[in-house]
Amino acid sequence: MYAIIETGGRQIVASPGEVIRVESLVGEPGEAVSFDRVIAVSQDNGTMLSGPDAQGVRVTGVIEDHGRGKKVKVFKFKRRKMFRWHKGHRQNFTAVKIDAIAV
Repeated sequence: MYAIIETGGRQIVASPGEVIRVESLVGEPGEAVSFDRVIAVSQDNGTMLSGPDAQGVRVTGVIEDHGRGKKVKVFKFKRRKMFRWHKGHRQNFTAVKIDAIAV
């Protein structure tokens, strides 16, 4: 069983027992969190719920920790103009362990 949830402008596949990284959420490690924006759910018997059928589905989990991702280097360069500009960026994330998918 798995569900496709939307959080932080991204769609993420989540299944029970799995740890997923989502955009930064408010809360301390150990707090419960639930995701209401469920796009689709695949059940154990092979059926798929999506659209209006998946509106009542809720995915719950526990916040594991907060962190920062790997550094992404941004570099701009204009030839023949001696223009070089570089910068680094690290995106914040929250690791969430998925407990259950309530259909």
